[in-house]
Amino acid sequence: MPTAIAVTSADLVLPPTDPGTPRAAVLPPPGGRPLDASIADVQQLLARYGHVVVVCPTSAPAAVENRLHAVRSLLESDRIALVRTDLPPLGAAVLVRQLCLLAGYDFSPGVLASAARLLAHYIYAGAVLGSVSRLDRVPVGLGTHLKSWLPGAHFAVLAGPTPQMVRVGSGEEALAGPEFATELLLARGRLQTDWPATTLVPRWRIPGPVQETPLPASSPDWWGTGKLVEFAAYLPDPAVLHQLVSSVRREICHWCGMDLIGDRCGFCGAPLTVLEAGGTRGTGSYTDAQDAGSYAGAYTDAQGTGPYAGARGTAPRAVDPRTTDPRRALPPADTGTAPADAHAPGPAVPHPTRALGPGAHTPRALP
Repeated sequence: MPTAIAVTSADLVLPPTDPGTPRAAVLPPPGGRPLDASIADVQQLLARYGHVVVVCPTSAPAAVENRLHAVRSLLESDRIALVRTDLPPLGAAVLVRQLCLLAGYDFSPGVLASAARLLAHYIYAGAVLGSVSRLDRVPVGLGTHLKSWLPGAHFAVLAGPTPQMVRVGSGEEALAGPEFATELLLARGRLQTDWPATTLVPRWRIPGPVQETPLPASSPDWWGTGKLVEFAAYLPDPAVLHQLVSSVRREICHWCGMDLIGDRCGFCGAPLTVLEAGGTRGTGSYTDAQDAGSYAGAYTDAQGTGPYAGARGTAPRAVDPRTTDPRRALPPADTGTAPADAHAPGPAVPHPTRALGPGAHTPRALP
């Protein structure tokens, strides 16, 4: 039975890429909605799917997270995971769609919940803004802040995986783009510009037509202005996503017993406990040299000697790098140390997946 993927806003639900991809369930916000109704919504998902992974952006109101904690506490269920993400609204919606796609495969609920942090590291989310005077989620220098008051000044901002900001115009600095094959999704606000399609697409070597979707209602608040065009570059191939998650070594959470990948459980939030040198137990990332690169790239060669030679599971279809530009091979993500950029939503970032509720507890059956 597949795991249910739920979201806290309808803005996070994008049209599926194919008819077979399940859609995310929307949990209505608590404003004006009784607690009993929220409990009933989650109970229905648990009864149908068994486990629920809820994606909740860190920018969501505190009342949304508090309601989710209350629902789990009252249900006394350890089958609900809360995944927090720092991605902007369009990037978060892409992450949700990828999780929905993977939920249709044979991944366990624990792997799906902890995979969200891995997938977010491969989503390049940003926007073209007419002003950065109210932008507080990406560092803005004083000089850039003053330039934003100039008439006609536009800025290209990358929120993740590495924050960056450049002024759009002649001699502009290039945004650091992905070194692997991606597709681009656009959401237009009130800013009239074709910069993502005319400049970003050729620089990032994005093939195919650019996809467009309505601007999420929460995007103006996130970016500090309604004069924007939001974009997100992401891995579109289901085979690549499947291999990316399958290749990572799976562990068992020492606290709740769920499967996990990376360094933290997606359900109870407990850090990974590993066997250190000398036979003692410790917490953190993998210490064994053969596991240090467990977040491997998403391509393997025909002889099986690539980073996925030891992958667990199989992809729905083969990925042949000979049909792909060698420059665009997916780089490995590091699980042993934190990324250089503290804002990158990679495996060792300051915004870990957290469990719903005050902490892990002994599982109880649902009434």
